[in-house]
Amino acid sequence: MTDSLAAELRAVLQQGEQLIPDGKRELMERAGRELAASGQAARAAGVGDTAPAFRLPSATGEQTALADLLAEGPVVLTFYRGAWCPFCNLALRALQQHLGAFTARGARLVAVSPQVPDESLTLAEKEQLEFPVLSDVGSGTAHAYGLAFDLPGYLAEVYEEFGFDLQRVNGGHARTLPIPACYVIDRAGVIRWAFVDPDYSRRAEPSDILAALDDLA
Repeated sequence: MTDSLAAELRAVLQQGEQLIPDGKRELMERAGRELAASGQAARAAGVGDTAPAFRLPSATGEQTALADLLAEGPVVLTFYRGAWCPFCNLALRALQQHLGAFTARGARLVAVSPQVPDESLTLAEKEQLEFPVLSDVGSGTAHAYGLAFDLPGYLAEVYEEFGFDLQRVNGGHARTLPIPACYVIDRAGVIRWAFVDPDYSRRAEPSDILAALDDLA
């Protein structure tokens, strides 16, 4: 199992810094500073809030509702940007590695992104994910959690130059992404633990999620 997701994420970040031209990296860092300064992460759904309900299609087209998941136990809900994001892929792989530990605690793990179902299916197959990967096309659920934001135009252009076809994979909503986040929701639908960080290179540690699940007992 992953000892420290943070260490792996830092390694990916350092590798990317060596490969991305200075000018483009400066624009990416500028966008990160602007999002952090907006205070949106602090205003997003947090501990003590009732988790907004959702019903979204899975990678195979089946509808999955938060209420149905909660009927079976607590829920670990993670929002990610898309399969084009290496940090997201690394975080999802780490969650998959700990899926047995989540399940042993009676919890259901589910991931949400703005990608269309076909893209989610490709990701689930590539990463061998054994938990639902849901499509929030248009980011309605991410908006409900206070996570959705629009990329600044200059960053959208950088992503296009990188070959990230967000117009296609996000079903026509190319500019809107979620702030990466992870929630532990108890069976009553109350958020009991939350990780929301505007820095996409930082993600929730599986060990912290497991500790939060243990606190529910």
